[in-house]
Amino acid sequence: MQHKNAADALTIENLHVSVETTPILKGIDLCVPRGAVHALMGPNGSGKSTLANTLMGHPSYEVTAGDITFKGTDVLSLTTDERSRLGMFLAFQYPSEITGVRVANFLRMALNARREKEISAMDFRKLLLEKMSLLQMDAKFANRYLNDGFSGGEKKRSEILQLAVLEPEIAILDETDSGLDVDALRIVANGVNKLRTESMGILLITHYQRLLDYIEPDVVHVLMDGQVVREGDKSLALELDESGYETARAGIPTTQGA
Repeated sequence: MQHKNAADALTIENLHVSVETTPILKGIDLCVPRGAVHALMGPNGSGKSTLANTLMGHPSYEVTAGDITFKGTDVLSLTTDERSRLGMFLAFQYPSEITGVRVANFLRMALNARREKEISAMDFRKLLLEKMSLLQMDAKFANRYLNDGFSGGEKKRSEILQLAVLEPEIAILDETDSGLDVDALRIVANGVNKLRTESMGILLITHYQRLLDYIEPDVVHVLMDGQVVREGDKSLALELDESGYETARAGIPTTQGA
């Protein structure tokens, strides 16, 4: 599948990352064009969440070598908020609870932080209701405290609502399927599919193939021991589901066109 915005891709080259001097990522090369969905799969402890947090500038993760660029900009030279304003977004595996801050107020503050001119309360309410309608969410959800008392599925839907409102150009979804039952998984996946456009690239990080039954990737990457050991199309995810990750070590890496 060819994508129009390859020049604006998220590009990761020879990325090495350590946590408290322990090497976690050991030379990652990855390119996610806008308009494409790339799935990053791997067993627990392979470095998937390390990559997600590094992309958004978490201070606990030290980049010891390599480069990350997006839209031709050196991402590593930017603070987390600057990365967000550049068009990057991270949906967390374990979203935090913020008691006393309503979902609507949080989203408006987050949106204004990315804009040069603040959006009016009226325009924001219109935008929020449009996005909630698109995602088939009850408008009352916006008045709840952020993730306070939310079920696992509600927390992930809250993350997808943020994605809808902020409209990033690259979305990193870190194990969005974690802890979800089949019904919640389907709801969250449908939300992501409704937001897919040629203007947004998606890096979908997951441990299981089941999410890819609902969100079809253009390319699948397999991460093991901090390295991408295999690449392929969506059939690779099915192969992993049947044979396990260890079989990926013996596979010959293939380069997929974006």
